[in-house]
Amino acid sequence: MKIYKYIGPWLLILALSISSCEDSVLNLTPESSLTELNFYKKSKDINGAVLGIYNRYQSRKQRDWTVMEMPTDNIHRTGYFNIGGLDELNTLAFSSENQLFGSFWVDTYNGIFRANAVLENIDTPTDYATGEKEKFTGEAKFMRALFYFDLVRMFGGVPKITSLLSVEESRSTPRASEEEIYALVIEDLKAAITLLPAKEGTVNGRASKSAAVGLLGKVYVYRKDWANAKTYLDMMLGYGYDLQADFASLWKEETEDNKEIIFTMKYIGGTNGSTISTDFLPYFGVTGIAASGGENVFPSWSMMKKFLTADSRKKATFTEYWKSPKSPADAPENWYPYISKFAVPHTVNSSGLDIPVLRYADILLLRAETLYALNQPDLALAELNKVRARAFKNTTFNYVAADISTPEKFTDKLLLERQLEFVLENERWFDLVRTGRFMSVLAQVEWGYNPVTKEPQTVTLSPKAYYKYFPIPNNQIQLANKGVLKQNEGY
Repeated sequence: MKIYKYIGPWLLILALSISSCEDSVLNLTPESSLTELNFYKKSKDINGAVLGIYNRYQSRKQRDWTVMEMPTDNIHRTGYFNIGGLDELNTLAFSSENQLFGSFWVDTYNGIFRANAVLENIDTPTDYATGEKEKFTGEAKFMRALFYFDLVRMFGGVPKITSLLSVEESRSTPRASEEEIYALVIEDLKAAITLLPAKEGTVNGRASKSAAVGLLGKVYVYRKDWANAKTYLDMMLGYGYDLQADFASLWKEETEDNKEIIFTMKYIGGTNGSTISTDFLPYFGVTGIAASGGENVFPSWSMMKKFLTADSRKKATFTEYWKSPKSPADAPENWYPYISKFAVPHTVNSSGLDIPVLRYADILLLRAETLYALNQPDLALAELNKVRARAFKNTTFNYVAADISTPEKFTDKLLLERQLEFVLENERWFDLVRTGRFMSVLAQVEWGYNPVTKEPQTVTLSPKAYYKYFPIPNNQIQLANKGVLKQNEGY
């Protein structure tokens, strides 16, 4: 972990991302003429630095699936995969040397550094418009909380950095406890709630008061603090969010700004786009979508078989048959399932499709979980069925009281609905870990399927109890002073 007190001009440029003339869009490519001499002098400089925090999350978010989805039963790697470290995660061979863990750690702490830089310099400008200083402070605290929430869920306790440190100070900073990190996340989100404007006063892609409320409710669910979870998740009912009538419309550029999105990462196709629309497409592309694909992973049969035919999420999540764009027009399609959830027309590796971070469907399912834990199964069932009814576009397939008559049955239905709803949205691994199901679910996974013989490709894996935490990257342990940064148990 490298955190510097001194910011040279080269690092300054990396730390900034200035918005384009469309203020609702956040650029991934930094565009700034700021230097050390005028950095942080004016409110616009702080605004640029705040956008730099979002920039770090944007650039990381598009490949978060490599660590948050790859170890799950949702996907499996292909023969074409071109991302180092995928195979080890695919087979649950976790190692502290895996470059995906290492890059995630560095990128996330870089985002925390950017947030800390804003907070440490927030008092310097004197030309803030009314409410600007509070807004920028709230955004920095919100994003710092989001970064730490990701870290603590993945690694457990991690170094708690809330200021700009010298190189030696950073090397001497040990891991804080998991409880201390969660306490910081909660503290930052509570502060953000008081500081941030309502969603009506926020452009899409930037944090709002309701985004902080929703994220805090989610944090409390992870802590199993059901009373506080209910308080904040109930608040979300009054902010005007709702489910989109059509699930598929969530994954189209023309309807990506909608009533279900609470917080999202914005991308601009062709200039400041993401890789997510390319990563899952067949290598030779898809007609009308892209000329080629990454074909890094395929959808696993373990996940695919759970979708009922009438579930509208099925067609919106994966495509079962495909043929090469170079094939004759009358050539038949072949069984070649691929994730098509993010498949919008795009230039290869530069999609303009936004990637949601928090949407209202998540709030409803988190409320269902909370209400059931508080012994209100009828209300929990109603929340569960709101998501279910949207998926099937009617109530025919809604769950009934008998389906959730025991805590185990409820968890079965909750995890099923969350899996079908959030494929490749980076929820599955955390859901399996926090409910204690990851070892049983991942012990045997069906990767592929033969539609002719109707036989799945069953793979036996060896998940370990200590896998609930990923290994601390070894290169970070080596960068710290000897004995300061201790490895997680089992690695």
